[in-house]
Amino acid sequence: QVQLVESGGGLVQAGGSLRLSCAASGRTFGTVTMGWFRQAPGKEREFVAIIRWRAGSTYYADSVKGRFTISRDNAKNTVYLQMNSLKPEDTAVYYCAATDYSGNIYSPSSYNYWGKGTQVTVSS
Repeated sequence: QVQLVESGGGLVQAGGSLRLSCAASGRTFGTVTMGWFRQAPGKEREFVAIIRWRAGSTYYADSVKGRFTISRDNAKNTVYLQMNSLKPEDTAVYYCAATDYSGNIYSPSSYNYWGKGTQVTVSS
């Protein structure tokens, strides 16, 4: 089992920045991919960004490209999401996710470990 704990959410004005962290513990040696999804009220959970644990390759949703950056610290088993130029439409609960399988990286169903989520609210 892998446990994921997010931190770093909060309230910020439009144009501001936040950095989310996700610390992984437990049986992390098999982790293939880690990343972030988000879910706004009344909407489905959507892909934001992921990073391949070994290769370090990254993938982003079109809506966040150029504004968000995902990175990892292998020694700390931690993934970060730096969010700049935040917009009100970025408001959501952000979930950290991890998987030890190879699959459709854009689909929540491909991830077998989830954090409890952290709220990000961007005011206009």
